[in-house]
Amino acid sequence: MAKIRRNDKREMPALNTSSLPDIIFMLLFFFMSVTSMKEVSLKVQFQNPQATELTKLEKKSLVRYIYVGTPTAEFRKQFGHETRIQLDDAFADKSEIGDYIINERSAMKEQDQGMMTVSIKADKETRMGIIADIKQELRRAYALKISYAATQRTSY
Repeated sequence: MAKIRRNDKREMPALNTSSLPDIIFMLLFFFMSVTSMKEVSLKVQFQNPQATELTKLEKKSLVRYIYVGTPTAEFRKQFGHETRIQLDDAFADKSEIGDYIINERSAMKEQDQGMMTVSIKADKETRMGIIADIKQELRRAYALKISYAATQRTSY
């Protein structure tokens, strides 16, 4: 008959880590597919004007946006009801547009810098004087490719 020894110290078996890299890559791919890139949080509200002849922008990575409209409800106490300009996530004055464009262009690859497009997303009630001022600042920064955001008009 066999004797059971209880006084012997048993060693813990080694932990098998061979499947650990598979699990890590599976989690990495999961988070890469589920996560979206952060977009700009809008601080102005705007309603795009309607147009009949629209073309879609091809390379969205080469487009920089300028938002023009009235501040949203949470910013109205601070900035009032006047039309404001938003660059990225901050309100800006029209004099800051040139520096913004230069910084954005310098962050791009050299071969893409000439193809950069500035898209103006303005409220349909925005006065044309503000749009003209923005266009002047863009000309000073040599941003000559400008597009205007609009929605498709269904009836003529």
